[in-house]
Amino acid sequence: MAILLGAIADDFTGASDLANTLVKAGMRTVQTIGIPPDSLDLGEVDAVVVALKSRSIPAAEAIEQSLAAYRWLAERGTHQVFFKYCSTFDSTDEGNIGPVGDALLDATGGDFTIYCPAFPENGRQIFNGYLFVGPVLLSESSMRNHPLTPMTDPNLVRVLSRQTPNAVGLVNQLTVDKGAPAIADAFGALRGDGKRHAIVDAARDRDLIEIGHACKDLKLVTGGSGVAMGLPDNFRAAGLLAQDQVADALPAVNGAAAILSGSCSEATRGQVAYMEGRVPLWRIDADAAVEKGPALADDILAWAAPQLGDTPVMVSATEEPENVKALQDRIGRNEAGELMEGILARVAAGLHAKGARRIVSAGGETSGAVVKALNVAALRIGPQIDPGVPWTASVEADPSALAMKSGNFGAPDFFEKAFKVLPK
Repeated sequence: MAILLGAIADDFTGASDLANTLVKAGMRTVQTIGIPPDSLDLGEVDAVVVALKSRSIPAAEAIEQSLAAYRWLAERGTHQVFFKYCSTFDSTDEGNIGPVGDALLDATGGDFTIYCPAFPENGRQIFNGYLFVGPVLLSESSMRNHPLTPMTDPNLVRVLSRQTPNAVGLVNQLTVDKGAPAIADAFGALRGDGKRHAIVDAARDRDLIEIGHACKDLKLVTGGSGVAMGLPDNFRAAGLLAQDQVADALPAVNGAAAILSGSCSEATRGQVAYMEGRVPLWRIDADAAVEKGPALADDILAWAAPQLGDTPVMVSATEEPENVKALQDRIGRNEAGELMEGILARVAAGLHAKGARRIVSAGGETSGAVVKALNVAALRIGPQIDPGVPWTASVEADPSALAMKSGNFGAPDFFEKAFKVLPK
């Protein structure tokens, strides 16, 4: 069966966010961890989200990986392609959003696409091309201090223009307010004016629905997960997607519970603080991590093993920005990230071996390291915990339940709530 929507996500939590959006809209969705082997049976699906770890790698490598994912999707008759990135447009002046968008547009044979990371339900709005995070501009939010991709310019037309040699236009809120036909007309006008890319404003969830409807004829759509909300309707209107389809069912998963947190975002810091005193918690000490390296995981596992059960054990590398910078200055930016990811990945594999089958991870890089450590090939998407974050179950005989949270997502009690949502 042909895939209706084939998505390429630049990190693992973003992939889950998009998959969650599609499932809520009635599309049976599987998230793959990297490009899956041809032998993997995905079952009856409407959408496939290929999760890459390409957000912060060199642009040339991100292009190569994204094109390989596109070829896998194209070989399976995918109707439309979606490139998913973060709702805060995480990137540098070199990319990777613009370079990957250009490469995918060429590969699909398209001549125009949109960029819309808005997600109003999670406080991401675009107005006149400026991205707001909650009540403040992107450049005034905590993203200005991101350790890998600090976002200091809130004007997405300018940001994207620095990443591509092609002209970038804007579809503003006044046009979006008029609905899908007017938005589609604006796409045509920008095409005629030589624009290959367009930032699209969106202040409300209903704007995203209209934008999605206007994208029905685009070969490539790019954005955050929100703009995908309107895409399933296009497939229904074409008679390709069943009405009122239940898409979020997961098998029952039993086993011990664990939380692994690597994100240092403001939201995750608050969520980790909330869990202090509620669950057994090991905070990874930077000095011990530098001294012992990944072998520190053995100490953590020895502490965690006797406490495994229904109450989750929690291992956290989440730190304040100044402490993250101090470690980066000490051993290098990339080395600091790789060190913590290596420890958490080793802890994840050890906990799984000891019977942990219900695991929550926080942070895109952390989640990528965790699923790779567990040798997960693909995930079925289940019920939502908080906006943008679903439970998933690995596609295997002895499935594990995994929830992969973007650093900025989730309510303060997210970790506690997660295990109440998961059916057993």
